[in-house]
Amino acid sequence: MSEATHRAAVAERAARAGGVVAREAFRTELTIETKQSPTDVVSNADRDAQQQVLATIAQEFPAATVICEEDVSTVGAGEVEVAEVVPETGPAWVVDPIDGTANFVREIGFWATSVAAVVDGEPVAGATSMPSMTDIYTAGPESVSRNDEPMTVSEQTNPDAFAVGTTGRWSTSDPDTPAEIVRAVTEHFGDARRFGCIQGLLALVAAGGMEAAIMPDPPNAWDSLAGVHLVRRAGGRATTLSGERFSDGDDALIVSNDTRHEAVLDAAQQALS
Repeated sequence: MSEATHRAAVAERAARAGGVVAREAFRTELTIETKQSPTDVVSNADRDAQQQVLATIAQEFPAATVICEEDVSTVGAGEVEVAEVVPETGPAWVVDPIDGTANFVREIGFWATSVAAVVDGEPVAGATSMPSMTDIYTAGPESVSRNDEPMTVSEQTNPDAFAVGTTGRWSTSDPDTPAEIVRAVTEHFGDARRFGCIQGLLALVAAGGMEAAIMPDPPNAWDSLAGVHLVRRAGGRATTLSGERFSDGDDALIVSNDTRHEAVLDAAQQALS
């Protein structure tokens, strides 16, 4: 087994393991705290799932470098080394134990446990587990799949048939931006949708269920890298608002099936200009 294949297998195993922990806590009594806003929440399930993900990675890669959404000091890092940003050189793991926690605590089943394996700043494998949907999306050096079946992005070319996801936090201090994004999408495409789980939305684009997605705020690595890798491996495209190749949270994230990527960019630029 090659090193890249090994990392892909561990990413999938870790995402599955963290997802199992989160699924066991789903729709049970939770301890919920807020972070930066009343809708930016974290639960005990996030921390427990993160601990399981880290333990699974450490079994195969002791002293691995990890970048996590939740504060590792509250759960213990175990045998891993915690970094604040994705390193430019060397291997690392990027972990989101529950992406879509706001959905999770409201007992809405669209949430994900996501793990990316990164080498020299670029994802080489990604896994997004969506236990409530009974789906696992994976991408490694040899395959990209949903539930072990090969997947590709949508082949749709007609913008009037496009379903475009919008994502990012609503803000009472800036109500115009999300409104303008929805306006631009509905003017240019057939359908606009908002799911409340970035990694889940990226997985849907990779699997062909959605044609594109617009994320106006620069995403954190744990919100984006696994899903971006899924989209690219499935034949799609992920860029910044200016059309440059997206890397690690340096700008807005625009993804598509790559049949009308410029049109998606135009809509996003119209909304965000």
